[in-house]
Amino acid sequence: MKIIFAGTPEFARVALERLLAAGFQVPLVLTQPDRPAGRGMKLQASPVKQLALDRHITVAQPRSLRLDGKYPDDAAAAREAIEAAQADVMVVAAYGLILPQWVLDLPRLGCLNIHASLLPRWRGAAPIHRAIEAGDAQTGVTIMQMDAGLDTGDMLLVERLPIRPQDTTGSLHDRLATLGGRLIVEALEIAACGGLTAQKQPAEGVAYAHKIEKAEAALDWTAPAVTLARRVRAFNPFPGAATALAGEAIKVWAAHAEATAAGGGAPGELLGVGPDGIRVATADGVLVLTELQRAGGKRLAAAEFLRGFALAPGQVLDAAPSKERD
Repeated sequence: MKIIFAGTPEFARVALERLLAAGFQVPLVLTQPDRPAGRGMKLQASPVKQLALDRHITVAQPRSLRLDGKYPDDAAAAREAIEAAQADVMVVAAYGLILPQWVLDLPRLGCLNIHASLLPRWRGAAPIHRAIEAGDAQTGVTIMQMDAGLDTGDMLLVERLPIRPQDTTGSLHDRLATLGGRLIVEALEIAACGGLTAQKQPAEGVAYAHKIEKAEAALDWTAPAVTLARRVRAFNPFPGAATALAGEAIKVWAAHAEATAAGGGAPGELLGVGPDGIRVATADGVLVLTELQRAGGKRLAAAEFLRGFALAPGQVLDAAPSKERD
């Protein structure tokens, strides 16, 4: 079976690597154009492009696939490459571009998407972040037959995965990426035998995982401690939960709600400072900060952080400064 692969970040790279290891032919890879990254803001190839080049696979990087859009020449060149590949199916994983109908219709078996949620819950751009933020007990991967809607296509294979109490978006991402790679290989092997059966998504339980915005990172101390603890985990590694003291931005990378804490201070007030954590009053309960980072510094456990940043009970944390929100 010949596959065109469309994807961009690490989640997609894992799937592509698994497909190649399973022996599938991949004559063409589509990925996003190189983006500025790092301190020098130099153009950097996506993880999928790097793997494709290492394996000597042809790479196309159109800015759009809409033939009537802003970049019709890019789309036309991509169409020519897709037609020349004569693939049986296109596998899509976190690609980042909308696929027009002409793309969905070209491969013999259409386009299959690896989506990191239990559809129809968490359709959209940030399903892993939103599942943790919402306090979901489980998530998973859905292999979906793509249609013109936003993650609305028929489900082909689904496998569930528990969300652990300490999971961050980073740790859950890695487990889901591994699961997605295994599941797409399984789906294609079944499809090669004509054994895949499609199931409509339920009409109930639809939720949209909107893109994560940097402004969401600011911790709102008027929220309950359990809610803030979930946000800290959901926004690790991006964009990183943020607060501030006297105008200085502080990232919070790990925290937990103190189960028996009654609180007592104003929201954002430091109730206790010690090597095991920094206790902060919230609207309901206490949030204990255990890993923090000053601007330009390293991530540090609370004990190390306090050696270079003196804090005392009674001080009040604020939301991140305005430049951090932008």
